[in-house]
Order: sequence, then C-alpha cells, then structure tokens
Amino acid sequence: MSRSRTLRVVCLAGAILTIAGPSLAQRPSTTAMSCRQAKGLVDRQGGLVLGTGGQTYDRFVRDRSFCEITEITVPAFVPAGDTPRCFVGYRCREPSRGDWLDDGF
Repeated sequence: MSRSRTLRVVCLAGAILTIAGPSLAQRPSTTAMSCRQAKGLVDRQGGLVLGTGGQTYDRFVRDRSFCEITEITVPAFVPAGDTPRCFVGYRCREPSRGDWLDDGF
C-alpha cells in the first residue's frame, strides 16, 4: 500500500472514530457491580445513566435536585451483581394525575 493511501485510510478511520466515539462509549452496568457500588456511584455522581443488563439502561438520580423542575422522583430498583433488586436511588418522571394527594381536581 502506498504511503499516501495509508495516510488516507488512517485519516478516514480517525474521522469515523471521532464521530462515532461517543456512541461507542460503554455505560457502567449495575449487573457488573455490587448493590453497594451501584448505589455509591449514583450518590457520588448525583445523576447518571447506568446499564441495567443487556441493552437496557436508564438515568438514575440521588434526589429531586437532579430532575427537571416539573418532574418528581420515583424509587428505582435494578439488578446488581449480588442481588436481583437493588435500590440505587430514583428515576425522574413527569407526574400524572394519580400522583397527587387530592383526587378532586
């Protein structure tokens, strides 16, 4: 292979990795850590996306301050390496009518 062709291939590969790099990044997986490690990661980061097995993932937060102003928190349980149901923190979501104490509105 000529030197100029090699340089073009290397440059093309670099460009592809630059564009695709963020999508190729691996998320930490709760199934590869203990429950305590997963909970500690959420507590330290405040809010982050974790893999929960296979191709599934979600965003977990330490408390409501990591949600949008209109969102509420709901408890989040995930599979971990040492337990099938580990409380790691919360998920943020928009409230529905059933989330309010007063059903009369």
